[in-house]
Amino acid sequence: MADKAQSYENHAQLVPMYHYVTLGILQLTSIGACVNLYHSWGDHARFYSASLLVTLTLATILAALYARSFALKAQDRAIRAEEQLRHYVLTGKLLDPRLSVKQIIGLRFASNEEFVALAQRAADQNLSTKDIKQAVKNWRPDAYRV
Repeated sequence: MADKAQSYENHAQLVPMYHYVTLGILQLTSIGACVNLYHSWGDHARFYSASLLVTLTLATILAALYARSFALKAQDRAIRAEEQLRHYVLTGKLLDPRLSVKQIIGLRFASNEEFVALAQRAADQNLSTKDIKQAVKNWRPDAYRV
């Protein structure tokens, strides 16, 4: 990301160890656990352990997805506070309460010069996050969110 300026086209970030390795391992584990359960269907001696593996795999997948979700929610709260402060510093007023958290998150990419006007337009026209990001002329990179 350091080599290329961030823009709408390349701002989404992937974490290879999470998105590819961890989720891939979980996917393979769930397939293997289900195959094991299928093969042990008539064997009462193996069925309990096979069903336990499926249950534990499902619990691990849910834990991984919730951990990601909780981290993003915490980042969303921090971004909302930062953008609220930035708007207050620039205007002396808080952001329009009609703006959703997702809209505010989209506004973080706007430069200070266009931030206030775009925030007002987003509130007035109820712009989507995608529309807000595409309306940004001078992209302000955010390399911290993953």
